[in-house]
Amino acid sequence: METEVPNERQGGMPGIRENGFLLMPVSPEEFGEGLPYAPENWPNPGDTWGWRVGKRVSQSGNFLDRYLYLPKHLPRCDSGGKGAFAFASKLSVERYIQTTFPGADVNAFFASFSWKIPARGRSLTNGNNIISLSIEERLEQFLCDSNSDNGGCKAGNKMCSSLAEQVENSPLGVMVCDLCCNEPRFCRDCCCILCCKTVDYSHGGYSYIRCEEIVEEGGICAHIAHLNCALRSYMAGKVGGSIGLDAEYYCRRCDAKTDLVPHVTRLLQTCKSIDSRRDIEKILKVGISILRGSERIGAKRLFNRIELAITKLNCGTCLEDIWKVEDDFLALSTDIIGDENAAMEVVSHLEPMDVLTDSPNVPVSFDWQTESLKLEEEVDQVLQALRKSQEIEYKLAEERLYAQKDYLASLYQQLDIERSELTRHITSTKQGGLLSAVLNRVDQIKRELAKFKDMKKVASGFGKTDQGILEEHFDLEIKGVK
Repeated sequence: METEVPNERQGGMPGIRENGFLLMPVSPEEFGEGLPYAPENWPNPGDTWGWRVGKRVSQSGNFLDRYLYLPKHLPRCDSGGKGAFAFASKLSVERYIQTTFPGADVNAFFASFSWKIPARGRSLTNGNNIISLSIEERLEQFLCDSNSDNGGCKAGNKMCSSLAEQVENSPLGVMVCDLCCNEPRFCRDCCCILCCKTVDYSHGGYSYIRCEEIVEEGGICAHIAHLNCALRSYMAGKVGGSIGLDAEYYCRRCDAKTDLVPHVTRLLQTCKSIDSRRDIEKILKVGISILRGSERIGAKRLFNRIELAITKLNCGTCLEDIWKVEDDFLALSTDIIGDENAAMEVVSHLEPMDVLTDSPNVPVSFDWQTESLKLEEEVDQVLQALRKSQEIEYKLAEERLYAQKDYLASLYQQLDIERSELTRHITSTKQGGLLSAVLNRVDQIKRELAKFKDMKKVASGFGKTDQGILEEHFDLEIKGVK
């Protein structure tokens, strides 16, 4: 339940009282600490979290970009990179709470402050009554609400993919989203998660990317973003620092990464069927922006090929010739015209290809570049799968090693307490029992240190670590190995 509260300090702009919090509008890129926009006294008394907002504001008047910052002494998270202490999405906060504070009530955590932050200078809504909207805005709101009520696009987009008849339904649903998808004019199927504007479906939808990551809720993320918006926001392409992207896209909603090399490969093939030079150049430049600076071999080759195509396009080369690659055979045949014997020798080199094209596994219309790109894409997919498997091993090792470290720290702390007790009762009759407890604690620490030493051997990789260590300390059973 939202109620407006007059506010003379903010120039007469009303605040909103919701769930017991007085939410005063703030300016773009403003920041602060504590309530109502960040937790206080969580998880311990005196722990105050920080908050910050971006520039983008939703139609309902709340900031789309809001960040939450950890108190200094709390352990840093890994979702945003090594040593990260800020969260850009509600989901990343949930994961941190569940990982760092097992058993904590996540719902109670979010109920202790307001995730929504109203923007200063925006029109507010009170129930169904729209305040300070123009006639055009009211009409737009009415059309959007009508479309939404009828099961259509919430953004009022007649070209929305949700309105198209689906021939095949995905076996997976979509993730539950109580953030952007609850906005009255945001449609997950056609609105960019970064700018909230609808995407362009022309030319195979080259200008946007859809996140197909399978999330914990059991469905796919399915949020989409303009590639140009992602590039400007440093969420796509080659990005260093904690996010660490290489020709990839980072989804702000679910924190997943998507490989963009296959997408660029598809848009390159799309260009071959387009007659407009302007559209071709626009599409190719998107590919260049995505691949620029990549250290991946496949991405570098694709980048060079697109650069060559742009050069030919700017030189006025015929569209058909832009996609033709000079063949060594053609160059050689030019040099040997008139030499019948040499010509026969060159022709003989075609015979193996004739045999290949007769094979049922090789198409008659053979394009070696297309096949090469397919192979590169397969290699990239294998490498991506390998990277994910290594990330899983890393996460497992990190979890177990830190758990062992924490356990050892608790033993050291307990030993310190017991030694203090022994010192205070040096002449007491309890001395014998206390001394025995201390010696037992020392033996326990020695055993756990030996275990920790074995666990550290995973630094050489799980494949090079003794099977017994993996089974005993990491709960990994290696099948087929005796």
